[in-house]
Amino acid sequence: MAERQEQAAADAVMTRIGQVIMLLHGGDREEARGRFLDLWAEIGEDGDALHRCTLAHFMADAQDDPSDELAWDLRALSAADELTDARVEEHHQSLAVRAFYPSLHLNLAADYVKLGRAEAARGHLGVARDSVGVLGDDAYGDGIRAGIGHLESRLDEEGPGGTPEPTPGQGRGPGGRGGPGGETLGPPRPRS
Repeated sequence: MAERQEQAAADAVMTRIGQVIMLLHGGDREEARGRFLDLWAEIGEDGDALHRCTLAHFMADAQDDPSDELAWDLRALSAADELTDARVEEHHQSLAVRAFYPSLHLNLAADYVKLGRAEAARGHLGVARDSVGVLGDDAYGDGIRAGIGHLESRLDEEGPGGTPEPTPGQGRGPGGRGGPGGETLGPPRPRS
């Protein structure tokens, strides 16, 4: 009985995170930032890793400053490193932690591009490319693979030391930040 109550509470937090994600997708970045920060304070630095990973992953989208975006994407990666498949499957049976990494590293690569740190971007793109095989042949997986290819091409065009300007809208594709059916599952979120 106590275990069911814990699961219901955990699901309630994911539901609340999902509501803020909808607010963010609706265009109210400032309000979303405030609500994400309130939830972050409630969850805590040592709270449930899935909650922290999901919230940080999407909080990065609400940032105006690339350094802040990077900080939140790093928090998401750190929380993912603490996750287990068992915990992720409690939330959604089709998820596995290893499937988070291509997107998490793609997001970090895009952050580093925005900050003019091409070598750091290339490093994360390499990890994303190496881990992309865990993704399915579906719209989500295709989007991540396309995002990796696009960012690699942009970096290649600039050469070894170049720092390309982000393409307008890069990393914040419309509506593509959920599961195969569009539902909010937690990370990963594709960047195209």
